[in-house]
Amino acid sequence: MAGDAMSDDDNSVISAQDAKGLFADWKAAPAVILAVSGGPDSIALMWLAARWRSALARGPRLIAVTVDHGLRPEAAREAREVKRLARLLDLPHRTMRWTGLKPKAGLPAAARTARYRLLAQAARTSGATHILTAHTRDDQAETLLMRLLRGSGIAGLAAMARESERDGVLLARPFLDVSKSQLIATLKKAKIGFADDPTNHDTNFTRPRLRAVMPVLAAEGGDTRNLARLASRLARANAAVEVLVDGAERYLVLRDREALHSRGNAKAPDGKASNTKASNTKASNTKASDAMDFDSKAFAAMPEEIRLRLLLRTINRFGHEGPAELGKVEALLAVLDRVVADQAKGRGPSRDQSRGPSPNFGLKQTLAGALVSLVDGRIRVEPAPRRRVRADRGGI
Repeated sequence: MAGDAMSDDDNSVISAQDAKGLFADWKAAPAVILAVSGGPDSIALMWLAARWRSALARGPRLIAVTVDHGLRPEAAREAREVKRLARLLDLPHRTMRWTGLKPKAGLPAAARTARYRLLAQAARTSGATHILTAHTRDDQAETLLMRLLRGSGIAGLAAMARESERDGVLLARPFLDVSKSQLIATLKKAKIGFADDPTNHDTNFTRPRLRAVMPVLAAEGGDTRNLARLASRLARANAAVEVLVDGAERYLVLRDREALHSRGNAKAPDGKASNTKASNTKASNTKASDAMDFDSKAFAAMPEEIRLRLLLRTINRFGHEGPAELGKVEALLAVLDRVVADQAKGRGPSRDQSRGPSPNFGLKQTLAGALVSLVDGRIRVEPAPRRRVRADRGGI
Protein backbone atom coordinates (compact mmCIF):
# COMPACT_ATOMS: atom_id res chain seq x y z
CA MET A 1 0.00 0.00 0.00
CA ALA A 2 0.97 3.62 -0.45
CA GLY A 3 1.75 4.12 3.24
CA ASP A 4 4.17 1.18 3.55
CA ALA A 5 7.27 3.41 3.31
CA MET A 6 6.18 5.49 6.28
CA SER A 7 7.79 5.21 9.69
CA ASP A 8 6.68 2.33 11.89
CA ASP A 9 6.71 4.68 14.88
CA ASP A 10 3.07 5.24 15.83
CA ASN A 11 3.97 8.65 17.26
CA SER A 12 5.93 9.90 14.25
CA VAL A 13 4.90 12.97 12.26
CA ILE A 14 3.55 12.48 8.73
CA SER A 15 5.77 14.38 6.32
CA ALA A 16 4.90 16.04 3.02
CA GLN A 17 6.58 13.12 1.27
CA ASP A 18 4.44 10.68 3.25
CA ALA A 19 1.33 12.62 2.23
CA LYS A 20 2.35 12.40 -1.41
CA GLY A 21 2.25 8.62 -1.15
CA LEU A 22 -0.97 8.53 0.85
CA PHE A 23 -2.96 10.57 -1.69
CA ALA A 24 -1.27 9.50 -4.94
CA ASP A 25 -4.15 7.24 -6.01
CA TRP A 26 -6.47 10.22 -6.43
CA LYS A 27 -4.18 12.61 -8.29
CA ALA A 28 -6.14 12.21 -11.53
CA ALA A 29 -9.61 12.69 -10.00
CA PRO A 30 -11.40 15.85 -11.18
CA ALA A 31 -12.65 16.73 -7.71
CA VAL A 32 -12.58 15.15 -4.26
CA ILE A 33 -14.77 15.66 -1.20
CA LEU A 34 -12.93 15.73 2.13
CA ALA A 35 -15.21 14.54 4.95
CA VAL A 36 -14.16 16.76 7.86
CA SER A 37 -16.00 16.57 11.18
CA GLY A 38 -13.57 18.66 13.17
CA GLY A 39 -11.96 15.80 15.10
CA PRO A 40 -8.22 15.11 14.91
CA ASP A 41 -8.39 12.46 12.20
CA SER A 42 -10.44 14.49 9.73
CA ILE A 43 -8.63 17.75 10.47
CA ALA A 44 -5.38 15.93 9.69
CA LEU A 45 -6.98 14.67 6.47
CA MET A 46 -7.80 18.21 5.39
CA TRP A 47 -4.41 19.59 6.43
CA LEU A 48 -2.36 16.88 4.72
CA ALA A 49 -4.53 16.80 1.58
CA ALA A 50 -4.26 20.58 1.21
CA ARG A 51 -0.46 20.42 1.52
CA TRP A 52 -0.33 17.59 -1.00
CA ARG A 53 -2.52 19.42 -3.50
CA SER A 54 -0.60 22.69 -3.20
CA ALA A 55 2.59 20.87 -4.23
CA LEU A 56 1.00 19.61 -7.46
CA ALA A 57 1.05 21.50 -10.75
CA ARG A 58 -2.21 19.78 -11.63
CA GLY A 59 -4.54 17.84 -9.39
CA PRO A 60 -8.12 17.47 -8.14
CA ARG A 61 -10.24 20.24 -6.68
CA LEU A 62 -10.60 19.65 -2.95
CA ILE A 63 -13.89 20.50 -1.24
CA ALA A 64 -14.19 20.17 2.53
CA VAL A 65 -17.62 19.08 3.75
CA THR A 66 -18.82 18.92 7.35
CA VAL A 67 -22.00 17.06 8.29
CA ASP A 68 -23.87 18.49 11.27
CA HIS A 69 -26.04 15.68 12.59
CA GLY A 70 -27.94 18.01 14.89
CA LEU A 71 -27.20 15.77 17.87
CA ARG A 72 -24.91 18.05 19.88
CA PRO A 73 -25.09 21.81 20.49
CA GLU A 74 -21.32 22.07 19.94
CA ALA A 75 -21.57 20.70 16.40
CA ALA A 76 -22.45 24.03 14.79
CA ARG A 77 -19.45 25.73 16.39
CA GLU A 78 -17.17 22.87 15.32
CA ALA A 79 -18.42 23.22 11.74
CA ARG A 80 -17.55 26.94 11.83
CA GLU A 81 -14.05 26.10 13.08
CA VAL A 82 -13.59 23.67 10.20
CA LYS A 83 -14.75 26.37 7.80
CA ARG A 84 -12.24 28.82 9.27
CA LEU A 85 -9.34 26.39 8.85
CA ALA A 86 -10.48 25.47 5.34
CA ARG A 87 -10.39 29.14 4.42
CA LEU A 88 -6.81 29.41 5.71
CA LEU A 89 -5.92 26.40 3.56
CA ASP A 90 -7.65 28.00 0.56
CA LEU A 91 -10.26 25.26 0.38
CA PRO A 92 -13.98 25.70 -0.23
CA HIS A 93 -16.14 24.42 2.61
CA ARG A 94 -19.75 23.37 2.93
CA THR A 95 -21.82 22.30 5.92
CA MET A 96 -24.55 19.70 5.34
CA ARG A 97 -27.23 19.20 7.99
CA TRP A 98 -29.14 16.07 8.95
CA THR A 99 -32.63 17.33 9.62
CA GLY A 100 -35.82 15.63 10.69
CA LEU A 101 -36.59 13.11 13.40
CA LYS A 102 -33.75 11.03 14.84
CA PRO A 103 -34.30 7.39 15.85
CA LYS A 104 -34.03 6.45 19.52
CA ALA A 105 -32.60 3.03 18.70
CA GLY A 106 -29.72 2.41 16.31
CA LEU A 107 -28.69 6.07 16.33
CA PRO A 108 -25.01 5.56 15.32
CA ALA A 109 -25.99 3.49 12.28
CA ALA A 110 -28.70 5.96 11.27
CA ALA A 111 -26.29 8.88 11.66
CA ARG A 112 -23.69 7.07 9.55
CA THR A 113 -26.23 6.38 6.79
CA ALA A 114 -27.34 10.03 6.81
CA ARG A 115 -23.73 11.23 6.78
CA TYR A 116 -22.80 9.22 3.69
CA ARG A 117 -26.01 10.20 1.94
CA LEU A 118 -25.28 13.88 2.50
CA LEU A 119 -21.63 13.51 1.50
CA ALA A 120 -22.66 11.74 -1.70
CA GLN A 121 -25.13 14.54 -2.39
CA ALA A 122 -22.34 17.10 -1.97
CA ALA A 123 -20.10 15.05 -4.26
CA ARG A 124 -22.68 14.93 -7.04
CA THR A 125 -23.38 18.66 -6.89
CA SER A 126 -19.64 19.40 -6.91
CA GLY A 127 -18.73 17.01 -9.71
CA ALA A 128 -16.54 14.98 -7.33
CA THR A 129 -15.84 11.33 -8.05
CA HIS A 130 -14.47 10.46 -4.60
CA ILE A 131 -15.18 11.08 -0.93
CA LEU A 132 -12.09 10.83 1.25
CA THR A 133 -12.66 9.84 4.87
CA ALA A 134 -10.15 9.79 7.72
CA HIS A 135 -10.64 6.23 8.96
CA THR A 136 -7.42 5.07 10.61
CA ARG A 137 -5.81 1.78 11.50
CA ASP A 138 -7.45 2.12 14.92
CA ASP A 139 -10.88 2.37 13.27
CA GLN A 140 -10.08 -0.68 11.14
CA ALA A 141 -9.20 -2.73 14.22
CA GLU A 142 -12.41 -1.66 15.98
CA THR A 143 -14.50 -2.51 12.91
CA LEU A 144 -12.96 -5.98 12.76
CA LEU A 145 -13.75 -6.59 16.43
CA MET A 146 -17.32 -5.32 16.12
CA ARG A 147 -18.00 -7.60 13.17
CA LEU A 148 -16.28 -10.54 14.84
CA LEU A 149 -18.55 -10.19 17.86
CA ARG A 150 -21.58 -10.12 15.54
CA GLY A 151 -20.53 -13.32 13.82
CA SER A 152 -19.72 -11.85 10.42
CA GLY A 153 -18.41 -13.99 7.58
CA ILE A 154 -15.12 -13.50 5.73
CA ALA A 155 -16.44 -10.55 3.73
CA GLY A 156 -17.47 -8.71 6.90
CA LEU A 157 -14.24 -9.50 8.73
CA ALA A 158 -12.29 -7.99 5.83
CA ALA A 159 -13.54 -4.74 7.42
CA MET A 160 -13.12 -1.50 5.46
CA ALA A 161 -11.60 -1.43 1.99
CA ARG A 162 -9.21 1.29 0.92
CA GLU A 163 -11.72 2.17 -1.78
CA SER A 164 -15.36 1.15 -2.17
CA GLU A 165 -18.58 2.39 -3.80
CA ARG A 166 -21.50 3.88 -1.94
CA ASP A 167 -24.50 5.86 -3.21
CA GLY A 168 -22.93 6.11 -6.66
CA VAL A 169 -19.68 7.67 -5.38
CA LEU A 170 -16.33 6.10 -4.50
CA LEU A 171 -15.35 6.18 -0.82
CA ALA A 172 -11.60 6.36 -0.29
CA ARG A 173 -9.74 5.81 2.98
CA PRO A 174 -6.09 6.89 2.67
CA PHE A 175 -5.30 6.46 6.40
CA LEU A 176 -6.16 2.77 6.93
CA ASP A 177 -2.47 2.01 7.49
CA VAL A 178 -1.92 5.08 9.66
CA SER A 179 -2.37 5.21 13.42
CA LYS A 180 -4.50 7.85 15.08
CA SER A 181 -1.54 8.87 17.25
CA GLN A 182 0.45 9.75 14.12
CA LEU A 183 -2.29 12.10 12.97
CA ILE A 184 -2.43 13.78 16.38
CA ALA A 185 1.36 14.13 16.44
CA THR A 186 1.23 15.74 13.00
CA LEU A 187 -1.37 18.29 14.10
CA LYS A 188 0.48 19.10 17.30
CA LYS A 189 3.67 19.83 15.41
CA ALA A 190 1.74 22.08 13.02
CA LYS A 191 0.03 23.74 16.01
CA ILE A 192 -3.43 23.02 14.61
CA GLY A 193 -6.31 22.53 17.02
CA PHE A 194 -9.15 20.05 16.74
CA ALA A 195 -12.41 19.16 18.45
CA ASP A 196 -12.98 16.28 20.84
CA ASP A 197 -16.38 14.66 20.27
CA PRO A 198 -17.63 13.40 23.66
CA THR A 199 -19.60 10.62 21.99
CA ASN A 200 -16.25 8.99 21.20
CA HIS A 201 -15.94 8.34 24.94
CA ASP A 202 -19.59 7.50 25.64
CA THR A 203 -19.71 3.86 26.71
CA ASN A 204 -23.39 3.67 25.81
CA PHE A 205 -22.05 2.97 22.33
CA THR A 206 -20.10 -0.08 21.14
CA ARG A 207 -16.95 1.53 19.76
CA PRO A 208 -16.04 3.38 22.97
CA ARG A 209 -16.53 0.17 24.94
CA LEU A 210 -14.19 -1.66 22.59
CA ARG A 211 -11.62 1.12 22.88
CA ALA A 212 -11.66 0.61 26.64
CA VAL A 213 -10.56 -3.01 26.27
CA MET A 214 -8.00 -2.42 23.51
CA PRO A 215 -5.07 -2.08 25.96
CA VAL A 216 -5.90 -5.53 27.36
CA LEU A 217 -6.00 -7.03 23.86
CA ALA A 218 -2.77 -5.26 22.92
CA ALA A 219 -1.03 -6.79 25.94
CA GLU A 220 -1.92 -10.22 24.49
CA GLY A 221 -0.68 -9.31 21.01
CA GLY A 222 -4.00 -8.06 19.68
CA ASP A 223 -2.92 -4.47 19.04
CA THR A 224 -4.35 -2.35 16.25
CA ARG A 225 -1.47 -3.20 13.92
CA ASN A 226 -2.06 -6.96 14.19
CA LEU A 227 -5.84 -6.65 14.02
CA ALA A 228 -5.61 -4.46 10.92
CA ARG A 229 -3.18 -6.95 9.41
CA LEU A 230 -5.72 -9.71 10.04
CA ALA A 231 -8.41 -7.67 8.30
CA SER A 232 -6.07 -7.19 5.33
CA ARG A 233 -5.40 -10.91 5.07
CA LEU A 234 -9.10 -11.70 5.26
CA ALA A 235 -9.73 -9.11 2.55
CA ARG A 236 -7.20 -10.92 0.37
CA ALA A 237 -8.93 -14.25 0.99
CA ASN A 238 -12.33 -12.69 0.36
CA ALA A 239 -11.17 -11.29 -2.99
CA ALA A 240 -10.00 -14.77 -4.02
CA VAL A 241 -13.33 -16.34 -3.10
CA GLU A 242 -15.19 -13.64 -5.04
CA VAL A 243 -13.19 -14.58 -8.15
CA LEU A 244 -14.36 -18.16 -7.68
CA VAL A 245 -17.96 -16.98 -7.36
CA ASP A 246 -17.56 -14.99 -10.59
CA GLY A 247 -16.35 -18.16 -12.28
CA ALA A 248 -19.20 -20.21 -10.83
CA GLU A 249 -21.76 -17.75 -12.14
CA ARG A 250 -20.21 -17.79 -15.62
CA TYR A 251 -20.11 -21.58 -15.55
CA LEU A 252 -23.84 -21.85 -14.78
CA VAL A 253 -24.70 -19.42 -17.58
CA LEU A 254 -22.45 -21.11 -20.15
CA ARG A 255 -23.69 -24.55 -19.13
CA ASP A 256 -27.25 -23.48 -19.90
CA ARG A 257 -26.22 -22.00 -23.23
CA GLU A 258 -24.46 -25.20 -24.27
CA ALA A 259 -27.47 -27.29 -23.21
CA LEU A 260 -29.76 -25.00 -25.20
CA HIS A 261 -27.53 -25.27 -28.26
CA SER A 262 -27.48 -29.06 -28.02
CA ARG A 263 -31.27 -29.26 -27.76
CA GLY A 264 -31.66 -26.88 -30.68
CA ASN A 265 -29.49 -29.08 -32.90
CA ALA A 266 -31.14 -32.35 -31.85
CA LYS A 267 -32.74 -34.43 -34.62
CA ALA A 268 -36.38 -35.46 -34.48
CA PRO A 269 -37.34 -39.12 -35.29
CA ASP A 270 -38.19 -38.11 -38.88
CA GLY A 271 -34.65 -36.81 -39.38
CA LYS A 272 -35.60 -33.13 -39.30
CA ALA A 273 -34.13 -30.66 -36.84
CA SER A 274 -36.17 -30.59 -33.68
CA ASN A 275 -37.69 -27.21 -32.90
CA THR A 276 -37.04 -27.28 -29.19
CA LYS A 277 -36.30 -23.57 -28.87
CA ALA A 278 -39.95 -22.79 -28.42
CA SER A 279 -40.10 -25.11 -25.42
CA ASN A 280 -37.01 -23.87 -23.64
CA THR A 281 -37.13 -23.14 -19.96
CA LYS A 282 -37.97 -19.66 -18.77
CA ALA A 283 -34.31 -19.23 -17.85
CA SER A 284 -33.22 -19.36 -21.46
CA ASN A 285 -35.82 -16.84 -22.63
CA THR A 286 -35.51 -14.42 -19.73
CA LYS A 287 -33.34 -11.35 -20.07
CA ALA A 288 -30.49 -11.16 -17.57
CA SER A 289 -31.95 -7.91 -16.28
CA ASP A 290 -35.26 -9.59 -15.38
CA ALA A 291 -34.16 -12.69 -13.49
CA MET A 292 -31.56 -15.41 -13.24
CA ASP A 293 -32.09 -19.12 -13.09
CA PHE A 294 -29.82 -22.11 -13.32
CA ASP A 295 -29.66 -25.88 -13.04
CA SER A 296 -30.11 -27.00 -9.44
CA LYS A 297 -27.87 -30.08 -9.79
CA ALA A 298 -24.95 -28.01 -11.10
CA PHE A 299 -25.52 -25.51 -8.29
CA ALA A 300 -25.65 -28.25 -5.64
CA ALA A 301 -22.29 -29.65 -6.78
CA MET A 302 -20.49 -26.43 -5.86
CA PRO A 303 -18.82 -25.81 -2.46
CA GLU A 304 -21.15 -24.40 0.18
CA GLU A 305 -19.40 -21.02 0.44
CA ILE A 306 -19.65 -20.55 -3.33
CA ARG A 307 -23.35 -21.49 -3.31
CA LEU A 308 -24.01 -19.13 -0.41
CA ARG A 309 -22.29 -16.18 -2.03
CA LEU A 310 -23.87 -16.84 -5.40
CA LEU A 311 -27.31 -16.94 -3.82
CA LEU A 312 -26.62 -13.80 -1.76
CA ARG A 313 -25.27 -11.96 -4.79
CA THR A 314 -28.26 -12.90 -6.93
CA ILE A 315 -30.80 -11.97 -4.24
CA ASN A 316 -29.16 -8.56 -3.81
CA ARG A 317 -29.10 -8.07 -7.57
CA PHE A 318 -32.82 -8.69 -8.11
CA GLY A 319 -34.28 -7.88 -4.69
CA HIS A 320 -35.63 -4.43 -3.91
CA GLU A 321 -35.45 -4.58 -0.10
CA GLY A 322 -31.78 -5.47 0.34
CA PRO A 323 -29.12 -6.01 1.18
CA ALA A 324 -30.06 -9.45 2.43
CA GLU A 325 -28.87 -10.56 5.85
CA LEU A 326 -26.23 -13.27 5.72
CA GLY A 327 -27.97 -15.40 8.38
CA LYS A 328 -31.24 -15.38 6.48
CA VAL A 329 -29.52 -16.35 3.24
CA GLU A 330 -27.78 -19.19 5.08
CA ALA A 331 -31.16 -20.44 6.32
CA LEU A 332 -32.65 -20.21 2.83
CA LEU A 333 -29.70 -22.08 1.34
CA ALA A 334 -30.16 -24.89 3.89
CA VAL A 335 -33.79 -25.31 2.84
CA LEU A 336 -32.85 -25.08 -0.82
CA ASP A 337 -30.12 -27.73 -0.44
CA ARG A 338 -32.54 -30.05 1.34
CA VAL A 339 -35.18 -29.78 -1.38
CA VAL A 340 -32.59 -30.30 -4.14
CA ALA A 341 -31.30 -33.39 -2.30
CA ASP A 342 -34.85 -34.77 -1.95
CA GLN A 343 -35.48 -34.23 -5.64
CA ALA A 344 -32.20 -35.93 -6.57
CA LYS A 345 -33.18 -38.99 -4.52
CA GLY A 346 -36.62 -39.06 -6.11
CA ARG A 347 -38.45 -38.92 -2.82
CA GLY A 348 -40.94 -36.64 -1.16
CA PRO A 349 -40.00 -33.83 1.18
CA SER A 350 -38.07 -34.46 4.38
CA ARG A 351 -40.34 -34.81 7.38
CA ASP A 352 -37.89 -33.32 9.88
CA GLN A 353 -39.99 -30.35 10.96
CA SER A 354 -37.18 -29.00 13.17
CA ARG A 355 -35.26 -28.10 10.04
CA GLY A 356 -37.84 -25.62 8.79
CA PRO A 357 -40.51 -25.81 6.13
CA SER A 358 -40.47 -28.81 3.81
CA PRO A 359 -41.82 -27.83 0.40
CA ASN A 360 -43.23 -30.68 -1.67
CA PHE A 361 -40.75 -31.10 -4.50
CA GLY A 362 -40.51 -27.35 -4.96
CA LEU A 363 -39.75 -24.12 -3.22
CA LYS A 364 -40.96 -20.56 -3.38
CA GLN A 365 -39.72 -18.05 -0.84
CA THR A 366 -39.13 -14.30 -0.71
CA LEU A 367 -36.13 -12.63 0.87
CA ALA A 368 -35.02 -8.98 0.74
CA GLY A 369 -37.48 -8.25 -2.05
CA ALA A 370 -36.39 -11.21 -4.20
CA LEU A 371 -38.44 -14.28 -5.06
CA VAL A 372 -36.42 -17.51 -4.95
CA SER A 373 -38.10 -20.59 -6.43
CA LEU A 374 -37.14 -24.15 -7.29
CA VAL A 375 -39.27 -25.74 -9.97
CA ASP A 376 -38.49 -28.61 -12.35
CA GLY A 377 -34.86 -28.74 -11.35
CA ARG A 378 -34.29 -25.02 -11.91
CA ILE A 379 -33.46 -22.41 -9.28
CA ARG A 380 -34.83 -19.03 -10.20
CA VAL A 381 -34.26 -15.64 -8.57
CA GLU A 382 -36.33 -12.64 -9.65
CA PRO A 383 -37.85 -9.49 -8.15
CA ALA A 384 -40.70 -10.32 -5.79
CA PRO A 385 -44.03 -8.52 -6.13
CA ARG A 386 -43.84 -5.35 -4.11
CA ARG A 387 -45.73 -5.28 -0.84
CA ARG A 388 -49.01 -3.45 -0.83
CA VAL A 389 -49.02 -0.28 1.22
CA ARG A 390 -52.17 -0.06 3.30
CA ALA A 391 -54.06 3.20 3.11
CA ASP A 392 -54.02 5.35 6.22
CA ARG A 393 -57.34 4.59 7.89
CA GLY A 394 -57.19 7.91 9.69
CA GLY A 395 -57.25 9.84 6.41
CA ILE A 396 -60.17 11.28 4.58
